[in-house]
Amino acid sequence: MRIFFISQILVTLFGIPVAPFDWKVMELIEIGAAIGLLLGVVVGASMLRSTWRRTAQMESQLRAASGAFMELMEERFEEWKLTPAEQDVARFAIKGVSIQDIAAFRDTSEGTVKAQTNAIYRKAGVSGRPQLLSLFIDDLMGGPLG
Repeated sequence: MRIFFISQILVTLFGIPVAPFDWKVMELIEIGAAIGLLLGVVVGASMLRSTWRRTAQMESQLRAASGAFMELMEERFEEWKLTPAEQDVARFAIKGVSIQDIAAFRDTSEGTVKAQTNAIYRKAGVSGRPQLLSLFIDDLMGGPLG
């Protein structure tokens, strides 16, 4: 279809003599092109609306998962009997913040933060940050794999 219209433009621009098409054929081709363009717009709009709907649904699910994760963290912190300071450190540790940055945020020494993280790991029954995070992921996924 594009080739037809491009060739018509080139023929007109360069004045190339060609046998004229019957006006009925030209009208059918143009009507077909217009219908194709219209269908393209309709299908594109439908796909865009579907994508917006899916995005909104995913955002809603992400908010729900985030809320569930926060609830789960609070439950575990109570279960492990973490102090308020240990809870703050645990939140930072789960987010992946370094010991140095946690100390700076909390205006304490790195030694204090290390002692608090060790207390958190001991109370949670894990040996480090990856296992601590894994506990929450396992809970959210419905238990350990396997």
